[in-house]
Amino acid sequence: MKRFANQAVLKRVVLCGLLATGLFSMTGCATPAYSAQERDKMISRTWGFEAKQAVDDWDEFWLLRPPSRMTVWHVR
Repeated sequence: MKRFANQAVLKRVVLCGLLATGLFSMTGCATPAYSAQERDKMISRTWGFEAKQAVDDWDEFWLLRPPSRMTVWHVR
């Protein structure tokens, strides 16, 4: 009788362990927040802003435009 009770407890522990492993493995990188197209758009938009800022910095270095903390580019 005691042997069957131990097996039931062991079966519950194993099932709970498998459930916990399944829950933890379904989070993080397994479910990306953005699709590949959205990620590519964000990366290209960031590169575009950085390129525009580099032009601003270069113009400021050569004194083509007075130094300022403001940029002429519309950046949100």
